[in-house]
Amino acid sequence: MAKKRSLSQKINVMRASVMGANDGIVSVAGIVLGVAAATSNNFAIFISGISGMLAGTVSMAMGEFVSVNTQKDSERNAISLQKQALANSYDTEFNTVKQKLVTDGISADLAHQATKEMMDRDPIKTTVRQKYGFNVGEYTNPLSAALASMISFPTGSILPMLAITLFPRPIRIEATFVAVLIALAITGYTAAKLGNSDKFHGVVRNVISGTLTMIVTYVIGTLIGS
Repeated sequence: MAKKRSLSQKINVMRASVMGANDGIVSVAGIVLGVAAATSNNFAIFISGISGMLAGTVSMAMGEFVSVNTQKDSERNAISLQKQALANSYDTEFNTVKQKLVTDGISADLAHQATKEMMDRDPIKTTVRQKYGFNVGEYTNPLSAALASMISFPTGSILPMLAITLFPRPIRIEATFVAVLIALAITGYTAAKLGNSDKFHGVVRNVISGTLTMIVTYVIGTLIGS
């Protein structure tokens, strides 16, 4: 059980890391491309990118910390309510679990037997899993998630900043655009793999959202610059 819990926590932290890097790429790419469209001043572009990176790092870390803590509080509240429900009406909770198994396609007799075995072993874990859809004790550490985002966001931010700075001026906007799309394809694929979702759709969604972000900021920057 400890190994399963550890694996679940690691996957959640890895997912936070991937999404933090993804947000860093998109956010800072949007900023530097928008500023680059408005001005050719390299210092202004660099300062804008750094400011966005620092603000995004703090925002992502704090947001992840608050989000994970809120989820933990909700899950603990559900467990508390379930303990009370079991104390007040064990039979009702038993039948709820049994009916859930029957709905999933298990015969009534087998569902009754399975429910009895699970409820005898651990009624809290059984009812919480069936009614609320999470496993008791498998909590993501808020500090770990916040730290993962705090590291991954600026790491992702480095790519667009390097691209807009190092590529020759005549092609730096186009080159940055392409570099960011490649990076977003990678993070989209990784996030989908960690979440066991469709990888192709994950990549497409990520690339499209990043493309729209860069186009919008670039157009706004162009209008301001003109």
